[in-house]
Amino acid sequence: MLKISNISLHHCAWLTLMILLQLLITLFLNGSLHSLFLHSESTAAACKLGRIYVYDLPPILNKDLLHNYHAGLGPPAAGLDAAVPLNLAAAWHWTDMYAAEVIYHDRINNYRCTTSDPAQAAAFYIPFYAGLAVRNYLFSNSTAKDRDHHAAAMLNWVKNQPAWRNSNGSDHFLMLGRLTWAFRRLTDDDTEWGSSLLYMPLMKNVLRLTVERFRWDELEFSVPYPTAFHPRSESDIRQWQAWIRARKRPTLFTFVGATREKIRNDFRSVLMEYCTKKETTSCRVVDCWKTPCSDGAPAILEAFLGSDFCLQPKGDGLTRRSAFDCMLAGSIPVYFWRGSFEYQYEWHLPKNASEYSIFIDNDIVRNDTSIIKRTLEKYSKEEVKRMRETIIEFLPKLLYSKSNANLGGIEDAFDIAMDGVLKRFEQQRRLMDASKENKQD
Repeated sequence: MLKISNISLHHCAWLTLMILLQLLITLFLNGSLHSLFLHSESTAAACKLGRIYVYDLPPILNKDLLHNYHAGLGPPAAGLDAAVPLNLAAAWHWTDMYAAEVIYHDRINNYRCTTSDPAQAAAFYIPFYAGLAVRNYLFSNSTAKDRDHHAAAMLNWVKNQPAWRNSNGSDHFLMLGRLTWAFRRLTDDDTEWGSSLLYMPLMKNVLRLTVERFRWDELEFSVPYPTAFHPRSESDIRQWQAWIRARKRPTLFTFVGATREKIRNDFRSVLMEYCTKKETTSCRVVDCWKTPCSDGAPAILEAFLGSDFCLQPKGDGLTRRSAFDCMLAGSIPVYFWRGSFEYQYEWHLPKNASEYSIFIDNDIVRNDTSIIKRTLEKYSKEEVKRMRETIIEFLPKLLYSKSNANLGGIEDAFDIAMDGVLKRFEQQRRLMDASKENKQD
């Protein structure tokens, strides 16, 4: 009886094997298996710099801080009929300028170069919403301890993770949605601005992405501010590029902003007075005291689309979200501080800023505002066209697509940032390996 059973099991095993073999042959002939192999090879090639492990933080450090953020994109935009092609309307959202940390978390959860195995990771992402955590305390009667609470809790959690203990955080990174200055409080004085996150001892090895970096911090890299356009496909990008290339621009330059009366010698007031009282024909103004500008507005986009140049003074820091709104519309930014473009966005913008922007020193403008028009009028139509074409060419690098987007071979701002992070860690590992070899020799 046992012998007959063994023979039956033997035959069953062979029969099962033959069925599986036939199935594999059928799949290969149909192209399914071949496509699977190609997809695996393609993913491996795309992830040659390594994979990223995403920590699952306690919700109090990210998700619980959200208030209808729509994956960071904000609510669908409305009122753009005159400025945006009808079939691109769904790609536009009223995106908060400080929403990048939410956008990066959403994108990385759908990123093909992640891994669920920490042992296979080349980088570790800490999805802490540092900007949202401190936001509720920045404009209230809060203490320094209040503003540090979430940051301290995050570091207390992550320091106990095995991967952190292996590297002391040197292969970890996070994204800061606000300017670096919101996280660089030097003392525990309750009246001082921001949190002290970046000066906390456990942060000494952690790489950070931010919308404006501190020039002398080698662990900090700036990435583009989010704009309102979040393409769903390569076609969306190509159509928008063609749209801004063909746009008629009757105005020489535009200024979008609001004066700040509490700031001594406010430069925005200088520009506003120049445009509204001295140069009304060449300058178009969107006064943000009268038109909401925080998350974008139809009037802003229309103004940039209708102008060759856009004036970009300092914002809350040396940089502004407005400069990216300007370039999104194919307008050429005019900077007044070198810190607005130097040592910023080095992964995303051309090294030679004169290829896509104009610089006029703010001190010269204060003495003679007419220098603005005289300078811009010197550029020929051919030169303006060439600069605009440069912007159109690198524009995809400034965009944050939707998570389910298919951009073909195009890399957007998030993709480039992830490449930058992984390259940085790869260089770091090579230096460490070379140092070990030298010590052994």
